[in-house]
Amino acid sequence: QVQLVESGGGLVQAGGSLRLSCAASGRNFDRYHMAWFRQAPGKERVSVARISWSGGRTYYADSVKGRFTISRDNAKTTVYLQMNSLKPEDTAVYYCAARYLEDAEYNYWGQGTQVTVSS
Repeated sequence: QVQLVESGGGLVQAGGSLRLSCAASGRNFDRYHMAWFRQAPGKERVSVARISWSGGRTYYADSVKGRFTISRDNAKTTVYLQMNSLKPEDTAVYYCAARYLEDAEYNYWGQGTQVTVSS
């Protein structure tokens, strides 16, 4: 199993940047695909970025493509989400999630970190 703790959220003006971190504890971090999801008030939780166990493959939602970058450091068992050119519509609670290599679902979740972008 893996435990996840997010940090780095906060209040930022539109056009600004934030970097979220997700520290993982537990064994075999490099056997987990990782992802960032977000949930805005009154909306469903959606995936915004994913990264494979090795970091060799990434995926971005269209809404964040070109502005957000997901990365990971397996030696530090940490995954990051660099968010640039932030927009008010990026306001949400951001969650880190992990999916074991052989699993179909993201079964491990952090507690979430609030990101608020003011206009």
